[in-house]
Amino acid sequence: MSKKDESPVIVVLEGELKGKHWTLEREVTTIGRDDICDIVIPNRRISRQHVALKRLNTDQFVVEDLESKNGTWLNGNRLEGSRRIEDGDEIHLALSVRLQFIGSGITAPVTQDLPDVIPSSTFRGRLRIDIEARRVYINNVELDPPLSLPQYRLLELLYLNMNRVCTREEVIESVWPEAQGEGVSEQAIDALVRRLRDRLAETDPEWQYILTVRGHGFRLNNPTEAQ
Repeated sequence: MSKKDESPVIVVLEGELKGKHWTLEREVTTIGRDDICDIVIPNRRISRQHVALKRLNTDQFVVEDLESKNGTWLNGNRLEGSRRIEDGDEIHLALSVRLQFIGSGITAPVTQDLPDVIPSSTFRGRLRIDIEARRVYINNVELDPPLSLPQYRLLELLYLNMNRVCTREEVIESVWPEAQGEGVSEQAIDALVRRLRDRLAETDPEWQYILTVRGHGFRLNNPTEAQ
């Protein structure tokens, strides 16, 4: 076996590039949707520079979140800063693309399946989203009919950033990525927020899920108890 084949690799388990793998030969390997990254993943939920894999020695690496907008999870736990990774560890980018670190070469098995719904250990709340299927549930009741694409994109952004306020600029980038901040008025954003609130209220009229934080943006108010 060549030295290259013996090097650790990163494998895509779920997402647009499922099955693709890269050998980790650099001291630092960046992953994101920007063309300057070493590993480019063309997914709008992935940040331009999302994570970096940094070599400690021959086969030991750490994964570092590069302040991504939609977050990174290591083995189901939200990643803050950097953490050492081991053979078989899974890295989930924005709960959209699932990767696996293989420390023993490309012949290592990759068999674990992604659950259909985000596990409750990741997000607990009255409202939850099945990211892969783009289905929304409140108190285990699915929204029917489904949200429009702009409504879903807005709710997904807030859901993936449940513990912080999302700015209007982030809303534009997530909901109207093709606009690149041009031609989207504040009135259009506010109208979308109102329509999303109305759709959620159809299923749960007793709770206000989308909060406006004046001068800053919007935040998801998702209670942990089911009522």
